[in-house]
Amino acid sequence: MANSSKSTTKTTTTKHIVESAKKRPLARLNTILPWILIVGSIIATLAAVVITQEKFDLASNPHYQPICDLNPIISCGSVMQTKQAHAFGFMNPFIGLVGFPIVLTIGVAMLAGARFKRWFWQGMQIGLTLGIIFAYWLLFESVYRIHALCPWCLTVDVVLTVMFWYATLFNFYNGNLSLPASLKSTGRFVKQHHLDLLIVWFVVVIAVILQHFWYYFGQHI
Repeated sequence: MANSSKSTTKTTTTKHIVESAKKRPLARLNTILPWILIVGSIIATLAAVVITQEKFDLASNPHYQPICDLNPIISCGSVMQTKQAHAFGFMNPFIGLVGFPIVLTIGVAMLAGARFKRWFWQGMQIGLTLGIIFAYWLLFESVYRIHALCPWCLTVDVVLTVMFWYATLFNFYNGNLSLPASLKSTGRFVKQHHLDLLIVWFVVVIAVILQHFWYYFGQHI
């Protein structure tokens, strides 16, 4: 009888450890995501402010040279004077000046203990998804159409990618978004290698940019 009791206790303890191990990544993500949103939004907002100020200075003085005009490739001025810089009829940074403070507020609210409904997170997911699509469309245009890069825009791309990635993981693992049964194993792999996959993504993007502009960088590195 004593052995049976010990066996039951051992089984219960093992089950508890396994369940705790499964929940631990979610707990870390719930703790880390607010900081990702806060720090990321602050950086992106500052970048949007700088781009906006540089654009105003350039508009008021055609001979003004933005501080991030470093060479023919790393050139904010070249990007600012294109139609892509006003994709919706106004300066693109205005979108960031409105959107990123909202994300910042959400991050601060989470840090203070706020809990949001499922529909709220789904709405945020839509917003971040549209943002990442727009950001990478601009990156594509910069590389293959404009043939110049804006460092501040690249900063926003990096920050937005990190926020999108971890907000998406947060939504899937907290049930705000559902994952098809056929992709459950893929989901487990992503959960275990989320940082590795993010690093690989950035390495691929950097490699594509370097490959395209190697005619310049190859002579100056």
